[in-house]
Amino acid sequence: MGREFGGGSDYGRDTERDMGDGWPEAIRDTAPDVLAPIDENAPVSGHSVPHRVPSSVAARAPENDFGAAARLIVPALRPVGTHGQPVGELGEGSPETSSQAHTRPLLDEGPCGLAVVYTMAANGFDVLVNGDHLATWGVAVTDVQDAAIANLAAWSAQAPWTDEVSGDRRLVSSDTGDGNDAVRILLPDVRDHLAHELGGAGRVLIGLPERHLLLAGALRRGDEEFAALFAEFVVEHSGGADEPIDRRVFELVNGQLVEYAG
Repeated sequence: MGREFGGGSDYGRDTERDMGDGWPEAIRDTAPDVLAPIDENAPVSGHSVPHRVPSSVAARAPENDFGAAARLIVPALRPVGTHGQPVGELGEGSPETSSQAHTRPLLDEGPCGLAVVYTMAANGFDVLVNGDHLATWGVAVTDVQDAAIANLAAWSAQAPWTDEVSGDRRLVSSDTGDGNDAVRILLPDVRDHLAHELGGAGRVLIGLPERHLLLAGALRRGDEEFAALFAEFVVEHSGGADEPIDRRVFELVNGQLVEYAG
């Protein structure tokens, strides 16, 4: 009979091999007692027993407790056409827990057609607030909106600005990397700050290319080249961003964000 397997002289004696996995397992010399109680602390398939979170702690988790969530919620800008649950469809109260699921993220109207969602930072990712959260928390959309804007304002009050000057040209930007930079434009205090810093030199251009960047520049009369360079910069950064928002150039007019018309 031809050889079917290519094992060496020690084939079948795996317990004597040094596989680099630690000590070899003990050889069972008796049949297992199938009627013995199962050890709940014994590892299964090499995995340790999962850690069980006490129910009292789980009840206070942000997804279950609005008191905990209210400290984490912040708004975030999303591109035009983002899908979600328009907040106007939910009414003034919270959805009934027994009604249909509301798993789509809450979607609010932002300036110039941009969308606004509400997020809670988790370990390495963001949780988007949806209607089911409202039902669990027993709160209304306005409670989420108020908490989000308050948290954003508190963060923005301490967040730095970057100021760049080249000749007569000046740029002011927010690029902290915390994820709240672009959405700062929702705050009246931020718009007032940019208008005060740049408005005296001309029109105030605004760029929101990605979540981590808010760009503002002073457009002096007759400096059309600056407007073109500003627009090019916005398009370039939006195209290479992980979380792009918009490639348009905006402008502050009477404290409001509008699309730049040239």
